[in-house]
Amino acid sequence: MVQIMRVLIAEDDDALAKFVRQGLESEHYSVDVFSDGEQARNAAMEFEYDVIILDLNLPKLDGVSVLRHLRSKKPSVPVLVLTQRTRVEDRVQCLDTGADDYLAKPFSFSELSARIRALVRRSHLPSESVLLAADLKLDRVQRLVERSGLRIELTTKEFSLLEYLMLNLGRRVTRSMIIEHVWNLTFDTTTNVVDVYINYLRRKIDAGHTLKLIHTVRGVGYELSGPAEAPATGVQTGVRI
Repeated sequence: MVQIMRVLIAEDDDALAKFVRQGLESEHYSVDVFSDGEQARNAAMEFEYDVIILDLNLPKLDGVSVLRHLRSKKPSVPVLVLTQRTRVEDRVQCLDTGADDYLAKPFSFSELSARIRALVRRSHLPSESVLLAADLKLDRVQRLVERSGLRIELTTKEFSLLEYLMLNLGRRVTRSMIIEHVWNLTFDTTTNVVDVYINYLRRKIDAGHTLKLIHTVRGVGYELSGPAEAPATGVQTGVRI
């Protein structure tokens, strides 16, 4: 099953980890935080991440050892080292071990965010960053949504929900699948949050258009789908992944 963009943070400073996590979640990423090197290494081996943010001074297993293990098992996953070490020798060691980028503490969150976007751009083929369905376009890197060339403003959760639907273009997704991947929660049968946000999206995506893209699948959930061929606007139909 296709996942939304995911970031792993390996950081033993709880306050800093919380700060970075909240910032990234506000920019639509799904974030997992681990406070020691062993946990981070094991999670990175078990799950697929778009970017890994790695502190060097970690308990149980230091960051360089985690990085070395990652490069032997998953050579293509982007790794950004975030550390207090500022010596040239430390930067060289990390880059030679396989880090893709290096940012010293203290840092600006806007710079960290920009570096993550750069890593995502470099690690994905250009086609992977743009999702298309008929005349609907979602840019995962720039966080832009357009339909028929007109910009659509979405909230964080609306964007994540639309991204998940477009990643599963033409597939039926259940409410529990949406809750798990968009809200990172276990499905609660008493909540109607998915239906509420689907209605929000329909008002912004489908309202005013003859072609409706978001469909209810009775007894199952929802599906985003368009025609087999693009309309006359020239926008291609399909998910570029």
